[in-house]
Formats: sequence, C-alpha cells, structure tokens
Amino acid sequence: MPHNEEQVTLRTSQSSALPCVVAAARRGWALFPLRTRTKRPARGFTDWERHATDEEDTLIAHWRRYPDHNVAIATGPSGLIVIDLDVPKNGEEPPPEWGQSGVTNGLDVLSALAENHAGGSTDWLATFTVRTRRGGQHLYYASPEGAAYRNTAGKLGWLVDTRATGGYVVGPGSYVTDADGSGTYEVTNPAPVAPLPNWLATLLAPARRRPVTSGQVHQNLATRPGMAAYTTRALRGEIDRVLTAKKGQRNHTLNQAAFAVGTLVGAGMLPQHMAQDQLTHAALHIGLEADEVEATVHSGLQAGIRRPRGVAA
Repeated sequence: MPHNEEQVTLRTSQSSALPCVVAAARRGWALFPLRTRTKRPARGFTDWERHATDEEDTLIAHWRRYPDHNVAIATGPSGLIVIDLDVPKNGEEPPPEWGQSGVTNGLDVLSALAENHAGGSTDWLATFTVRTRRGGQHLYYASPEGAAYRNTAGKLGWLVDTRATGGYVVGPGSYVTDADGSGTYEVTNPAPVAPLPNWLATLLAPARRRPVTSGQVHQNLATRPGMAAYTTRALRGEIDRVLTAKKGQRNHTLNQAAFAVGTLVGAGMLPQHMAQDQLTHAALHIGLEADEVEATVHSGLQAGIRRPRGVAA
C-alpha cells in the first residue's frame, strides 16, 4: 500500500537517486535502473518491462550498490500515462499549424488543446509533475481501467509525446547528459496522480484505421492541388519505396522515406500533415502496426525537417 504522499520527501541529487527511488516505489510504480547520466537501460535490464519492480528492498539494494544510476519508471506496469511536454531545440520553430501567437512549446500546445476540448479548464495541471532536463514537463496520469493506450509521438501536437504501455520515462532523481542539453529531473508538483482527463482520453484513443490500397495512395497524390511537379515526384518516389519494401526492412525503409520527405517539409515545399498522411497510409498498407508507424514517421519527418532540402532550380 503506497504511503501518504505528504510523508515522503522528494529531492533530486546528481550523486544518488535513492530518496526518489523509494518515494516512487511507495506510490506503487515499477522502476528499473538506467546507465549513469543516460536514458538507456543499465546492463542486465534491457528486458526492462519484465525487470521493473516496486519492491523497496530490491531497489534500495541496487541503488546503494550503484548510486549514480538514473531512474526509469515503466509506465505500463505502473498504470501510468505520462504526457511529455518538450521545449524546442535551438533554432527550432513551430510548424505552421502551431505557429499562432503564443505557442512556443509543448505546454502551450496542450493548453491550446485544453482550450478547445475542455473549455479552457486548467484542472489537468493538478497532477504529479516532473521538470525535465531541458525545462519541459512530464505530467503523470492514471491510465483508465482496462484501457489499451500505447506510446505516441506528436499525436497530440508539436513537442507533445506520451508514454504508456510499452514505454518508460526518466524518473525524478536522474541526471542526463546529452548533446542537446544536460540537467536534472525534478519533482515540481508532488500531488497524487490524477485520472487521465476525459478529453485527453478521447484524443489519445487508438485510431481505427481503414486499410487503403496502393492505388488510393497514388490517387491521393495525384489529386492534391498546388503541389509542384518536383515535390510530387519526390513524394511519390518515397511512397513507392515504402510500398515495395521487403519484409524485415519495412520499418527501416519507412524511416528513410520519412527523413527524405521531411527534407521537403523543412524546405517549405510540402505541408507536414500531407507528408504524414501519405507515409502513414503506405506503411499501414504493407502491414506495419499503427503504433510503430506513428513513431517511425514522426521521428523520420522531424529529422528531415531539421535538414531542409535545397530547392530545385
């Protein structure tokens, strides 16, 4: 039985995460160690969902032996859905659909969604919250009973990801050093974990996609007005590459195609939503799982957007 939240002192330390480990375990969360100053599972914990535990004695013994290990919370076994609100990297600008005044980070995007779907209520902020290393936030929610939520990347909007079944988050008490910034993960609101708000539950509900044919994908490309011939040919070529990918190489091919298409988006030659739709349809057509497709397309597009293609003469 988890202890009363007020009885547990939460703090962050670069030298030892043990106090935060104990506090998280007393909330009933399943934990496992990450390598020092990284987000990667520690050696021997690559099957992390099976090894994650809330057994205090086991966790205390590990962190006493390895006090510099970071902390990971397995969201699925912990019954959590964590909304990851990021901040832009240097030079990163919001895409056109989020370029309205005042939207500068993931928190702004989620606030805009709340304005549209929850009447502007801010009740969704009243939950356990962690400040991430670059100044973003993790909002912790209890997963609805019997729900089948999985990880998402950008489904809610720019700089907003989620971790649920099949995922984990870096927990408080951790210190991460990475190329894009270093810092601690600190609890900023030690409140009890709130239920996932209904409006977020609706927006995150797994999409029931109807299968599409390769002919429909190409027809969609052919009927898009205003697309330059060069852009159309380039996009069609990448879609064909996905549609003809060999089994065992399909996800890798999708990632390469998403990167190439992302360079068009980054150059302002193609709307991001159109690129995402066409890649997603093609990937679902060849039999990839929806969750896998969503994550791969998002990751590849974002990498390509950061390296925009030179405009053809």
